[in-house]
Amino acid sequence: TLKLLLVGGSAVGKSSLLLRFTDGAFEPCLKPTIGVDFKVKKMLVNGHAIQLAIWDTAGQERFRTLTPSYYRGAQGVVLVYDVTRKDTFTGLESWLNELEMYTIKNKTVKMLVGNKTDKPDREVQRKEGLQFARKRSLLFIETSAKTQDGVQHAFEELVIKILQTPGLWDKNAEKQGIQLMESSSQQGQSYCGAYCPL
Repeated sequence: TLKLLLVGGSAVGKSSLLLRFTDGAFEPCLKPTIGVDFKVKKMLVNGHAIQLAIWDTAGQERFRTLTPSYYRGAQGVVLVYDVTRKDTFTGLESWLNELEMYTIKNKTVKMLVGNKTDKPDREVQRKEGLQFARKRSLLFIETSAKTQDGVQHAFEELVIKILQTPGLWDKNAEKQGIQLMESSSQQGQSYCGAYCPL
């Protein structure tokens, strides 16, 4: 199972991309995500049966404090912007900074996705997206959740890149996590930790 995360500004089409990829559907009027949404999708990539756990985070500013806890353990992150809204593109820098801060695995595979290419009033050219991605070593693709263009390809590319980075799905790392849990529960009878007001 691979954990993927969708991040980006509000109303850039993160939930639409997820719905299109997992259910093959498109809803023109999706409500904004509250906190986080979660979907599972099985796929076959290069002969590997992969289960994707995809977390769709809220882009609204008031939910930004929730997002850091979801970064933990993510092997892949999809940064989404809307090609018809320049502000969603310029806001990517702050999302990237947040990613750097909270993704402990610095090998986490990151993909930049320019969404809503079906719309005529484009404000961000493909070239700009490509330059931004190259400069920051991100995978890059443009998609349209509405027409389905590039959606499947985006997730496949991301998964392939994750599979090519063994450190991201190394079982040894998980074992260490389990040992930590055991030792902390053995230490004390109380589960309060340091913040218990006893």
